[in-house]
Amino acid sequence: MIGLRTLRAVAMTAATLGGLSGALVGLLSEQGRRARIAIGVLEHLWPAPDGVYLDDGRDPLRFAVLGDSMAVGVGVTHPSQMPGVLLAQALAEEAGRPVRLSTYAVSGSTTRDLVAQVDAAVRDAPQVALVVIGANDVTSRLGVRESAALLGEQVRRLRAARCGVVVGTCPDLGTVRPIPQPLRFVGHQYSLRLAAAQTVEVKRAGGVPVSLGNLLAPEFMARHADMFSSDRFHPSAVGYEAAAGVLLAPLCQVAGLWPGWVAPALPLRSAAALAVRPSRVPWWPQRRHA
Repeated sequence: MIGLRTLRAVAMTAATLGGLSGALVGLLSEQGRRARIAIGVLEHLWPAPDGVYLDDGRDPLRFAVLGDSMAVGVGVTHPSQMPGVLLAQALAEEAGRPVRLSTYAVSGSTTRDLVAQVDAAVRDAPQVALVVIGANDVTSRLGVRESAALLGEQVRRLRAARCGVVVGTCPDLGTVRPIPQPLRFVGHQYSLRLAAAQTVEVKRAGGVPVSLGNLLAPEFMARHADMFSSDRFHPSAVGYEAAAGVLLAPLCQVAGLWPGWVAPALPLRSAAALAVRPSRVPWWPQRRHA
């Protein structure tokens, strides 16, 4: 899970990277302690409901999910709400064929942990892979460049195995309200820098990056009660549907289902900490809620 260790390490990272005074370091550490108390504990941690979706006996499209708790779907109240399940079902509908979901993601993972996940995934020869990683990297004090480079290496491994790869970059930790200011701003800045570096490395490695912070942070800021789960840190079922909505199109593109689709150009910096904007949840989850 991301959260409890992250809050402590964000304050420590701020001290090492920002050259902060002792008084401010002490303030950030105390804010981290208070935020850990404010963030709740989830009652349900569901196992991954792997299997074949829309099974009709034909050879399924092999879909792998790798990464951390956001890839797993920590925060939902039922396995059917997990992002892997939502995307497997949507891919099956778009492809008109079965999709086999295989989840290698592990809650609490950092980019270093992707090596073992990719080892397991390539043995099963996936055709499409989704990676969501980055929020936990601060807990191990990985430098932004090192973290992004490690991600690029694993994307190259998947691409060498003839697997199309979509990467959801580090979410904007500035949207997590239980983290007080200025600690939240430190997390916001770190996640922006990491997401930008991830975007560059993923493109170089032949993958398709999706800026979760830019696409989702304004909605998470505007609808905090709806988009976050009961622990106020991980997304809720509604939040995961929003994430699935922005990930579906690039997954369809790398799977060869939407060959003409081109990702829209987005700025590398999220505006979530600056203003609350109108809803940017795409049509797919809105249709599901209607």
